[in-house]
This record gives sequence, C-alpha cells and structure tokens, in this order.
Amino acid sequence: MREGGDIVIVVGDVNSTIACGLVASKLHIPLAHVEAGLRSFDRRMPEEINRLLTDAISDYLFTPAEEANENLGKEGIPEEKIYLVGDVMIDTLIWEMNRTEHLDEPPLEDIKKREYAVLTLHRPGNVDDSKTFKGIMRALNEVAKEIDIIFPAHPRTQSRMREFNIFPENNNIRIIDPLSYRDFLRLYRNSRFVLTDSGSIQQETTYLNIPCLTIRENTERPFTITKGTNLLVGTAPERIIGESQKILSGKEKKSQGLPLWDGKTAERIVEILY
Repeated sequence: MREGGDIVIVVGDVNSTIACGLVASKLHIPLAHVEAGLRSFDRRMPEEINRLLTDAISDYLFTPAEEANENLGKEGIPEEKIYLVGDVMIDTLIWEMNRTEHLDEPPLEDIKKREYAVLTLHRPGNVDDSKTFKGIMRALNEVAKEIDIIFPAHPRTQSRMREFNIFPENNNIRIIDPLSYRDFLRLYRNSRFVLTDSGSIQQETTYLNIPCLTIRENTERPFTITKGTNLLVGTAPERIIGESQKILSGKEKKSQGLPLWDGKTAERIVEILY
C-alpha cells in the first residue's frame, strides 16, 4: 500500500473482502470486519471460506446479530475483539427509504401493490446446475398460476437460461433487467412476498416485515428465520409451491424485530474505532 493508514475496514464476504484483509494483515495494519460472524456452515459456498478467513485475521469484528457473536466465540475469537453493533445494510435501507420518492408505489406502472411476488435467483448452486434450475422454474410456473412474479434477472442467470434453454412457461412470470437499488426497493417493498437466494434480501424483508422464501438449503442469517419473516424452502419444487400457497392463503411469518437494527450501526462502529 502506497498510502499509510491506521486501520483497514472490510465489509461482507466477497473475494475482495479477504483479499484486502490479507494485505492488511501482512502489512501489520489493524483490520476491522463489518458483518462478521455470519455462518452458513456450508464450506461449498465460496463466501463461507471468505467469512471464516477474514474473521480469523481481524482485530475488530463488528457483528449484526447475537448469533454471530456466538459463532465467533465457538471459534475461539477473543471476546474483547467482538462488538455487536447491528447491520449496516439496514442503515442503508433506512437511509434510502427516507430519500426515495413514491416509496409506496411499485416502479412499474402496470403492476398493483401487493398483487405480485418478486423473484431473485443467481447463486451457482441454483442456476449453474440445469436439473436444479429446471426444478425451480417448474415450481415458479406453478406459483405464477396464482400470482404474477416479477423477476429482475441477474446477467449470469440470463446467460444460464439461454445456455440450458430454461425459460418460464407461464406468461405471469415477467423477466426484466436488474433495477437500481431504489427501484428494486420500491419493487419488493410493495410485493406480496419475495422468493430469493440472496443474503441481504433476507435481512431487508425481515426489517420491512415482508414474507420471504429463501430458495437455499442453508443460510448464514438464521436470525431472519428465528426472529424474522424468512423461511428456508430449499430447491424441491413441492416445497416452494406449498409455502408460496400458504402465504397466499394468509399463513405468513411476522417479524419480531432485531436489536440494534435502527439505522445507527455505522455510528456505533465509528465510536468504537475512534
């Protein structure tokens, strides 16, 4: 690093997180990890390796929920390095909610509030395996018989759809290009429920008290299940269909709220560091 610094701050679990962390560690610059302690306990996920390694070399571990503190304690991380501060993504969500106009209106003029579901799908385990992807699409075709599904499709997902020739058979599934953060917020905030394999959406739907079905076998955010609106449904078509129908019949989870999800996480981090 050409420029000196007192500390390096990294966020999340992407490849650049661990890359920056390793550089800081080898240059003996203190390292702070925001969103520390999340675990799916599935090492087949590249993000899980990044989380484990980054936490192991960090000097400050800022966690979003109590379960994350417990994970770090079990891994032998000294308690004095761990700080429960809340979630910076909720900070962003609250900030954008205060800034975004027409928040109570979907961004697409021809859809009506609460009369559609939102789908996101991009994880390799779901879209890179043609058999799994076909099963998920079969379930979505069935769900779409009862409610429209708006699908902002990730570029790599669109590529796999073309490669495997997997496309919706139900015209009620509407594929659109990815949206800006604000427009996507407006889209899912006004939806009946969300189907996703994303991590952050599990948290945002919990905060907004929107039912969320996660198309994965595990999650690094179990607090969205125990205290939030999230439910793991895996990739079995029957389960995806069944849980969607339960929501449409009024049987849905309600969020209990999480401590420190108040939009002030970044402020707490700054206070600790300074």
